[in-house]
Amino acid sequence: MHSLIAQIQPVDYAAGDRARAYLDTLTKPPGSLGMLEQLAIQLSEISGERAPTLTPPGVVVFAADHGVVAEGVSAFPQAVTAQMVANFASGGAAINVFARQVNARLEIVDVGVVSDIDMPGVVVNKIRRASGNIAIENAMLPEQAQAAIEAGINAVTRAHQAGCRSVIVGEMGIANTTASSAMLAALTGTPVAQVVGAGTGLNSQQQTHKVNVIERALAARHFEADQPLSVLTALGGLEIAAMVGAYLAAAAYRLPVIVDGFIASVAALTACRICPAVSGYLVFGHRSEEPGHGVALEALEATPLLALGMRLGEGSGAALAFPLLQAATAMMAEMATFTSAGIADKTA
Repeated sequence: MHSLIAQIQPVDYAAGDRARAYLDTLTKPPGSLGMLEQLAIQLSEISGERAPTLTPPGVVVFAADHGVVAEGVSAFPQAVTAQMVANFASGGAAINVFARQVNARLEIVDVGVVSDIDMPGVVVNKIRRASGNIAIENAMLPEQAQAAIEAGINAVTRAHQAGCRSVIVGEMGIANTTASSAMLAALTGTPVAQVVGAGTGLNSQQQTHKVNVIERALAARHFEADQPLSVLTALGGLEIAAMVGAYLAAAAYRLPVIVDGFIASVAALTACRICPAVSGYLVFGHRSEEPGHGVALEALEATPLLALGMRLGEGSGAALAFPLLQAATAMMAEMATFTSAGIADKTA
């Protein structure tokens, strides 16, 4: 495993305690800003500072194809992965719009798209052309999983070196809800039917077929459920592995990282199983409409900031949550205290 992972330290709980005490001196009833206060405390724990700088955020979107698409588990053909990467590169996707809104540095990384991607704005770090069809073979070799994790670490390292002070991680890969559902069922022991949703827009008959494909994959693949890299290698995807690496690197650099929806949360769960200290650096952006996301959030003991009925991926929900992190730090930096404002804070 990468040497950077050995550097991951738990968040600074003492800094969080100082932030909590400071919050209660601000001109508001204690706890009256709810989850925003919890967020401010967590950001202090991550940074060691009362009001850390979070800008600019670095958005990294990892793209890869999935062999399991051959089983008819997606409403869209495999070619859409490369087409969407081109859309990202030309600035036309939802994540481009939302990244521009928060002045983010955006990088697209090809870790396993079937076709050759050669366009400005795309970093090509292709580990292999698509993962294996998990219904009949492992998704990847162990060394390929490691290489994809490394690609994720390197992407966050580039963002860090470019001056990014927070990270938003997204993905693109037709059939990746199938791989994520398989991984989540394996990691948590949850019945497949409870973690499978419509994905890109399947009807109920197609969802039943998707459940059957995943159950076949779980029965046929050999993996150790308590070994996250074993699950990732057998059932995952190259972009999911890269996201795991991105979360690990963000924690190593003590950067807050906003987790997007279902696929992102399965990658986050995998990262936390590899290194439990990662969990303190994860801010959960939104609750996806995918039913498996609730299962993943429960396993992570996580409460997302937003619930907008979204299920797009790309890091879109995480980018939309970023202004809430800015609001939490601005509150700590700019709000008056009872003393400074000359307001009585308690009844006599």
